[in-house]
Amino acid sequence: MVKGPARISKHERADKIRVLVVAESAIRRAGLEALVRSSASLSLASAGSQALLRAATDWVDGVILADIDSPDDLADALGSAQNPVVALVDDPDPASAAQALRANVRAILPRDSSTDQIETAIEVVHQGFTLLESAIAVEVASRVAAPRQESDASGLDELTPRELQVLSLLAEGKVNKEISSALEISEHTVKFHISSILDKLGVATRTEAVTTALRAGLILL
Repeated sequence: MVKGPARISKHERADKIRVLVVAESAIRRAGLEALVRSSASLSLASAGSQALLRAATDWVDGVILADIDSPDDLADALGSAQNPVVALVDDPDPASAAQALRANVRAILPRDSSTDQIETAIEVVHQGFTLLESAIAVEVASRVAAPRQESDASGLDELTPRELQVLSLLAEGKVNKEISSALEISEHTVKFHISSILDKLGVATRTEAVTTALRAGLILL
C-alpha cells in the first residue's frame, strides 16, 4: 500500500527540509530513512518504492532522495517528479546524466556516497543549486560547451548576474511565473530582464537567446 507524505508541524516545516525517500530495495530504503531521521536538518516526509513517487506528483516543498537501480532508468523513473531530486545511482554515464538533469534531477551521486555527502546534496538542491560528481560534471560539460564566438562575445559579456540567472532558467524551460518564484522577483521584473537579454544579444526570441548562450558555453543544459 502506497502512503502519502506524512504531515508535520509548521515549526518542523520551517526548520527542516522535508525528504521523500524512494528506493525499490527495502534494505536500501531503510538505510536512507535512517540517514534522514538521524539528521538535524532533515525531516522524513515518507518513504517507499517508485510507486510512491508516481503517486506523489502533487507533493511539494521538499526534496526527493531516490535510489535508482540502473543509470538507464534514471530519467524514466523520475520524469514525473515535481520536486528537486537527489539521485543515487551506480556509474551514471554522461548521456543518462544529461537527460536526468532535464527531468528535475539536481544531484547525481554514487550509491556508496557517505552520509555527509548525501545530506549536503539535499541541502544544496533545496537551495536551488545543482550538484554533480566532478567526473560526471566534466563529461556533461564537454558535450555542450563550445568556444565562445566572437560575434556573440560582446553581448554575452554585457549580461548582468541576474540576467544570467534568468537565462539559465529559460534554458530549463521555465515560464515567467516559475522564474519569478525561483528568483523571488515580480513577473514584471522577469519580463524586464528577458527584454534586456534579447536586446543585448541582438536576438528576437527566448529560444535564440538560449541557443546563443549554449553555443558560447555560457550555460549548460
